[in-house]
Amino acid sequence: MPVTAYAHTNIALVKYWGKRDDGGRGLNLPAVGSLSLTLDRFGTETTVELAPGHASDALTLDGTSRSGAELGRVTSFLDLVRQAAGKSDRVHVSSRNDVPTAAGLASSASGFCALAFAASRAFGLTLDERALSILARRGSGSAARSVFGGFVQLHLGTREDGEDCFAEQVPAALEARLVVVRCATGPKEVSSTFGMGHAQRTSPYFPAWVATHPADLVDAHAALAHGDLAKLGEVMEHSTLKMHATTFAARPPFFYWTPTTLAALAAVREVRARGTGAWATMDAGPHVKVLCAPADAAVVAASLAAVPGVLGVDVAAAGPGARIVRSGA
Repeated sequence: MPVTAYAHTNIALVKYWGKRDDGGRGLNLPAVGSLSLTLDRFGTETTVELAPGHASDALTLDGTSRSGAELGRVTSFLDLVRQAAGKSDRVHVSSRNDVPTAAGLASSASGFCALAFAASRAFGLTLDERALSILARRGSGSAARSVFGGFVQLHLGTREDGEDCFAEQVPAALEARLVVVRCATGPKEVSSTFGMGHAQRTSPYFPAWVATHPADLVDAHAALAHGDLAKLGEVMEHSTLKMHATTFAARPPFFYWTPTTLAALAAVREVRARGTGAWATMDAGPHVKVLCAPADAAVVAASLAAVPGVLGVDVAAAGPGARIVRSGA
């Protein structure tokens, strides 16, 4: 029986960048913890159907059959589910993104979270949220956070087996909006996986990024607990710029920013200088996301939409966690 799951994207406010050494076991452990906001806009719907007797898995993404590295990554993840379920059936995966794929808008987070949920159920597993988060992390570190709604922390953990590296929802005494500013089209030139690995290996700034990261998480938690949006925004911008500084100083360097990205970041500073609270973050891609109060979202969105080169602006609020949409024929 096919099982369909839907997961929303999440945007890291205190960023995830780099991986912890796991001895080559493929546990996908982050080098730092992270804090994110799951959005009510954007996400991935994925259907998994067992295909007994088939020799290999099949993947359809956004209506197109996929092979090569894309299918290989999905098959490797499905092998984890098969192992947990004690089954060997191949499957057909059909997935649809409501967000551009591999463009720096967190499609891997929603994609692997939806795949983890749908595949585990299709193979007869009933996982609690922590176990589902750990499984999703094996596909994409940020996917562990999309299991939950609202503000979410992915714990760094210390265990070698990664069983204490999971996400959970964080209570917050504030509401916020995230204005998503699209600054380019098409896939990004440098994937997140390659980019973080290259920065970790070659950037002299990477050790400082890791060393200063725990203080950012402490400050962000305090801001959430006290309803201090300005403090949360300041910590978020600081974390973002430190992360991207590692890419500038890598050998050779690489850049996710475009001229439109820079213009959008300048516009955020101008909005803030005029007295409206607005703070920027970016993932490993060219797009800018702007944190602001709900009452200021329209003003912030209009200001960013007027920036030359901006392709579109969306306003997102806190969204729900992953869910099963359909189960059965």
